[in-house]
Parts: sequence; structure tokens; C-alpha cells
Amino acid sequence: MINTSSFCEAKKKIAVLGSTGSIGQQALDVIRAFPTRFQVISLAGGRNLELLERQIREFQPKMLYSSIKPNFTYKGKFLSLEEIANHPRVDLVIIATSGKAGLSPTLAALKAGKIVALANKEVLAMAGEIVTREASLHQAQILPIDSEHSAVWQCLLGEGSKPRRLFLTASGGPFYNYPQSQLSQVTVEQALHHPTWKMGRKVTVDSATLMNKGLEVIEAHWLFTIPFENIEILVHPQSIVHSIVEFIDGLAKSVLSFPDMKLPIQYALSYPERLPNPELPRLRVEQIQSLSFEPVDYGKFPCLKLALDAGKQGGTYPTVLCAADEVAVELFLNHSISFTDIPRIVQKTLEHHKNIAQPSLEEILASDAWARKYAERVSLVSYEVYPKRSSFCHCEERKRRSNLRVIR
Repeated sequence: MINTSSFCEAKKKIAVLGSTGSIGQQALDVIRAFPTRFQVISLAGGRNLELLERQIREFQPKMLYSSIKPNFTYKGKFLSLEEIANHPRVDLVIIATSGKAGLSPTLAALKAGKIVALANKEVLAMAGEIVTREASLHQAQILPIDSEHSAVWQCLLGEGSKPRRLFLTASGGPFYNYPQSQLSQVTVEQALHHPTWKMGRKVTVDSATLMNKGLEVIEAHWLFTIPFENIEILVHPQSIVHSIVEFIDGLAKSVLSFPDMKLPIQYALSYPERLPNPELPRLRVEQIQSLSFEPVDYGKFPCLKLALDAGKQGGTYPTVLCAADEVAVELFLNHSISFTDIPRIVQKTLEHHKNIAQPSLEEILASDAWARKYAERVSLVSYEVYPKRSSFCHCEERKRRSNLRVIR
């Protein structure tokens, strides 16, 4: 899927979709470090208008998108995400939006033959076959920004044969060592406190449920055309080894680095070059005391198994998975459900979905819309949140979990 042929331009014109999110801000940090190599030609932000305005003042983009009407003046062009993504002046599009919002501009960019630096996991999970087909048809490149997929990509550079197995590493998130009985009491604040990575709210919760790792397996399947049964997950708390690629002769290659998203972002922007950036953290190999790996506990984190099963079944199941998870995570972030209710809602939605084996884009979008409505109808009754606490009342929590039902 990823073309490793060389290309180099003196100054790449970059559109950053999702510029006010975590990945978008870190991408702008990288771009800021190389003013003679990269130019921000377009910014697309969300609801953080104050930050978007500051970004506009600094980078002076020619094109702009905002999910809500801005309260400031802007001299450039207001365009849709799709119009920005396929604009002839854009060389590379960073897809740093969250969830379904990244799908349409990704397809627009690929159809225009652009380089797509992809950070949005749902794009390939929802419509991997369609997305990779469009990239191949229009000779467009998808360069991964995820640290795990960037590591696999770099391990495969220069290799003439496909790998035997891929190992994607996972930190395990903040709750990997929690007893099962304690997970229902996890608060939003605890879930948003990831031990290693700096990420957006939705991705951080997905990392805590390990849904994120399941989506990464689906991504890897499409990016590198690797069967699901040849992709494994290892818990690696140190987050230094980002992936391991095993070849048919038994040799294994891995990529090690300090856990900082700016490293894979910079490589996607500068590929095939590596640029010196003194602002990026260096891994001090001599200070590494140990690297540990262990099999993942699928029983403790049902979101992971739900994601893997949906990916293997294919069709519209991964689309429904992504949509239901997006709804459930938002409910959790709004203190409307408990942490352990997230997989319940996703599972319930998947169980009631009628799969379409070879969906069109229209059928994928229709399945997404259906799943969102269905997940929203999954109701948890009789709950209470204490006014000055983020955790749920224990007695009400037990009552709510026993009354999970679907409003038909």
C-alpha cells in the first residue's frame, strides 16, 4: 500500500486538517521547526476558535475551515474539508481529525493524487478497502503517523518480501493492572491520564479501553496487506519498541524511540529524508534498564476483542464498531455512562447490525448513521453523578449496570 519510491521537494505545501487537536498541534510544532522546508497553506480546526485564530496569525494560511462559525476576520478562502484536501496548491494533507470526519477529505485527497499523512484510525477501519483502492487507482500515497504503523513502515523499507508476522506494541494504558472489579469505578479524569502518550480525549479513552489497539490492527491489515492472523499485540509498558516485524527467515526488525508523536509526524512530512531536529527527544539507549513484553489480556478489555472480531468479519462491521464506539466514548466523557459501559454499547450495536459484505461508500455511510442512532438508543437508567465528584455512586452504578437495555 505504501510506495517507498523517493520524492523530495524544497518546500512542501501542507494542509493540516484537525489543526487544533493534539496531533494537529504537534504537527505544527514540527512544521514550525523547518520554515524553509514546509509551508502551511491551509488550516482546518474544530471548536477551539481561540487557538485556531492564533494559528492563523502565525502561519497565514491561504485556505481555512472551521467546524463552527469563527468570531474573527480572515482574509483567505473558507473552503470545505474536501475542497482543501484536493486543492491543486496542496502537496500533502495531514488527516488529524477524529472519527468519521476524516473519511471524506481522505478520499478527496487520494482521488486528487495527494500525499496523505494519516493519523485518523477510523478512516481505514471504516472503509479500508475503498480507501486503499482509491490510493492505488490514483497513485497516491498514504503515510502513517501512528507510531506503531510508522515503525512497521520503516522496518519494511528496502525489503523485497512480505513479513511473516507483525507485532504491534501497546503500553496497556492506565488500567492494565487494575483488577476487573475496579474498572467500573474508573473516572473520566483517570481515563484521560495516559501514562505515556499525549493524545486527544477520544483517542486517550480508546487507549484506556484498548479499542485503539484493535483499530490499529485493522489499519495495519489494510496498510500493509497483512492477514489478521499474522498480526499480534504485545503489552510493552515502556513504549520504547513501537513495532516488531518478523520475516520468513526468522529475523526480526524493530524501531525504538522515545515515545513522542512528533517523531512519526516528522518522518511522514520529510520522507524519504530524515531531518535533524534538536527539539525532539533523544532515546538514551545506555539508560534503558529493561524492555518487557507480555501477551495481552483480552478478557479484561472486551473492546479489543470486539475490534478484532469486527475487522476479521469485515464488511460494514468495522464501520459500525467505529460509530458505536464514538457515541459511547462521548457519553462517557459527558459522565453519562461508566467506563465499562463503553464495550456494552458497542457490543449491543454490533449484535443488532445486519452486515453488508462488500459495501459501497454509500452503504458504509448509511451503516455509520444507523450505528450512531442505535448506540444512542442504548440506555443506561437510574444513574447518579455526585455534584462534586467524577466517579459514580457505587450503589447506583450497580443498579444501572443491571438495567442496561435497548429502547426500541
